[in-house]
Amino acid sequence: MLQSCFRFAGLPVFFAIAMSVSTGSLTPASAQQTHVSTGSVSRTYLLGPSDRVRVKVYGEPDITGEYEVDGNGSVSIPLAGHVKAGGLTTRQLERAIAAALSKGIVRDPRVNVEIALYRPYYILGEIKKSGEYPYKSGLTVLDAVASAGGFTYRANEGKVFLRRSGSTVEEVYPMDAPVLVLPGDNIRIPERYF
Repeated sequence: MLQSCFRFAGLPVFFAIAMSVSTGSLTPASAQQTHVSTGSVSRTYLLGPSDRVRVKVYGEPDITGEYEVDGNGSVSIPLAGHVKAGGLTTRQLERAIAAALSKGIVRDPRVNVEIALYRPYYILGEIKKSGEYPYKSGLTVLDAVASAGGFTYRANEGKVFLRRSGSTVEEVYPMDAPVLVLPGDNIRIPERYF
């Protein structure tokens, strides 16, 4: 009987936390980025340097292959030349490659682009193994900390600093918030002050 009282006593707290997340009482940015669905990442993801794309041009096996987005944000495709990929979705890149190929010898090119490998994310600060790590869909900040060997004894385990790829602003999130990591993000675990 006592156990069931404790179990039900926690429900109001759970609902209060769930309501605060859904109503945006967290910072607006954290509420937005907490609820990014993993399936939508590949559809709305904007390509950038170090991403690898798999390009298939139907009927053109010499063009079909994997290509890396270079530091200038371009991919070099045979018969199409350098095509701007940085800042585009895969669907937009398909259209750009098709347009470039249709100017050459390929008539009515049908192009499919998929992400073969996302650019890595970076984690540093008070974790055991800071550095560059491969991105996996659905990765959270806590998953990233675990991949880096966990916290050091000096870590402030209550908050995390996150700078999204392409941003110059570092945002603060509570460590227990289910914040998704995106490709190219920089995660910093701060030091605890005694």
